[in-house]
Amino acid sequence: GVGAARAGNLTFMVGGVEQEFDAAKELLTCMGSNVIYCGEVGTGQAAKICNNMLLAISMIGTAEAMNLGIR
Repeated sequence: GVGAARAGNLTFMVGGVEQEFDAAKELLTCMGSNVIYCGEVGTGQAAKICNNMLLAISMIGTAEAMNLGIR
């Protein structure tokens, strides 16, 4: 989010050639506190999608519990 970006606390999940990741890591650490190498091209994006799906499931569960409590 915007707050994490301003604070330099972003997490980067990166896929690609490992040597290129090593070269880019120094720049990424200027913007984020967590830089994770995930493997070949596309794996960083897959990891982010999985993370977002898990967050969405958690948010849906919280909303359902609140709805049940209100009823």
